[in-house]
Amino acid sequence: MPTLILVRHGRSTANTAGVLAGRTPGVSLDERGAEQAAALPGRLAALPLVAAVSSPLERCRETLQPLLEARPGLPFHTEDRISECDYGDWSGRKLAELADEPLMSVVQQHPSAAAFPGGESMRAMQARAVDAVRDWNARIAAEHGDDATYVMCSHGDIIKSLVADALGMHLDLFQRVHADPCSVTAIRYTRLRPFLLRLGDTGDFASLAPREQAVGADAASGDATDAAVGGGAGAP
Repeated sequence: MPTLILVRHGRSTANTAGVLAGRTPGVSLDERGAEQAAALPGRLAALPLVAAVSSPLERCRETLQPLLEARPGLPFHTEDRISECDYGDWSGRKLAELADEPLMSVVQQHPSAAAFPGGESMRAMQARAVDAVRDWNARIAAEHGDDATYVMCSHGDIIKSLVADALGMHLDLFQRVHADPCSVTAIRYTRLRPFLLRLGDTGDFASLAPREQAVGADAASGDATDAAVGGGAGAP
């Protein structure tokens, strides 16, 4: 089965503002996010990609745009099932404000029981994303062979839930996974089991520094979302 290169979108204006974007339209990459996207073609240059698949949301499409320009023949597809979690009534709210919501502790400690008011459950989010990847794996394998590699640009909680599935982890443990903006996670699927080859790889260790020393680095760029909701609603 194919190798999947998962890319989290670059840092967005919502990340910078500390807002839970969800599916709110008009959320684009900020200046740092655009720089991250511009560097993506070079980071993936050695990979013989056969397709690019994106969440329909603007920030993901913008992240892949430099890669598509660098590889004009690369087939591009959008996939609704890897769109951001539907946070419902929480969408567009400040993360600092959401931290006081009783549901947030459930999101953090027992996400398989969490359902967002007016939105979807985290179980449903994971199920649709896993189904999408399995379907794309079969499609890519049928068209390009089992050794093919393709890229998929999505969102923090989606990527974390896919990693949990690949590792055979319960969804309640997915908050232990982290993916910075524009990080690369690689999963090799086989007939018997998936193998996690890379996790949240940015090629930059600045995000590992204490936060007071990492202002302006990608650690800070992830704080806006990850401080409350795991790339969305999910991190500690």
